[in-house]
Amino acid sequence: MEYLSGVVLALAAAGTATAIGFDRERSFYPTLLIVIATYYLLFAATGYSMRDRSGHVVLVESLVAGSFLLVALLAFKISLWLAVAGLVGHGVFDFVHDRFVHNPGVPHWWPGFCLAFDVVAGGFLAVLLMRRARPALR
Repeated sequence: MEYLSGVVLALAAAGTATAIGFDRERSFYPTLLIVIATYYLLFAATGYSMRDRSGHVVLVESLVAGSFLLVALLAFKISLWLAVAGLVGHGVFDFVHDRFVHNPGVPHWWPGFCLAFDVVAGGFLAVLLMRRARPALR
């Protein structure tokens, strides 16, 4: 169910952004990537107060979020294709996250939801970029 929820929400968010015109701003998808990347940090802060008082998980998640922040900044400055790579890359990260970071604050359904959301949002942006690059057929 979390996968379906992620797909539906990504399509709703990206479709609404396109319909309203939010995604005409170059910053929209890089900002989305930044927000997505900070959720694991939020969960780490929650886990810190629940179980892990060493701060190790907060530090690790901060480093990971920082790397996605860097990708988002480069996407904004250089190419939105980097935002596609960042979103899809974060989806892949969701799939393997628990193998590398034990974050007790992450809800059990989150990785599947976020994986589906990230990949669909990245795919949506890729389609937009390909369509915008093609000349209109007459």
